[in-house]
Amino acid sequence: MKTVVYVDGFNLYYRALKRSNHKWLDINKLCKAVLPPFCDITRINYYTALVSGVRDPTAPKDQNAYLRALRTLPNLQIHLGTFQVTHKWMFLVQPVELRPISTKDAVPNPEFARVVKREEKGSDVNLGVHLVRDAFTHAFEHAAIITDDTDLIEPLRIAVEEAKLPVTLLTPVDRPAQGLQVLATHVRNLRPYVGVSQFTNPVPGPKGPILKPANW
Repeated sequence: MKTVVYVDGFNLYYRALKRSNHKWLDINKLCKAVLPPFCDITRINYYTALVSGVRDPTAPKDQNAYLRALRTLPNLQIHLGTFQVTHKWMFLVQPVELRPISTKDAVPNPEFARVVKREEKGSDVNLGVHLVRDAFTHAFEHAAIITDDTDLIEPLRIAVEEAKLPVTLLTPVDRPAQGLQVLATHVRNLRPYVGVSQFTNPVPGPKGPILKPANW
């Protein structure tokens, strides 16, 4: 069955990989492990955005290494959104809670604070639009989507209920969002397959070996 996979990169990372030792993930190997053998994976669309080094100076370099590794997969295409970092005034929970606990009390019970706000833009929109477009242009007979983002409920519904095509939810969490779960034709938990679906280290690349980041 001709299958296209749509990967919500940030959702996968934060839901299943961030606190693990399995960040060096071979997406193609993962999809083959979790999907039934009759699924012929013709294309994998991976949606992400380039991170900043505001909180972690090594993050851009680490991500670049991973994206280079992903680009060695012949059936995978990376779709980049944008990552915005802004400084905004935001209202604080009252009473104010601090982490770590601080004894400083320069401003008693402030209501607002200037914060660093990081927002990823475009990836979920691109994924949803591509899923719907591909469903109605017969780009697949079956789709699989890796996410737990409820913003993708409507594109999933359109693909299943209006285009009349099966879509498997490959969930990165043990308890997937109800709105996604009830619409998906099938639901499979990908977490048990993450550890056995790692890239080699290094990954052979067109310009030399691609090394797994040291802190991964």
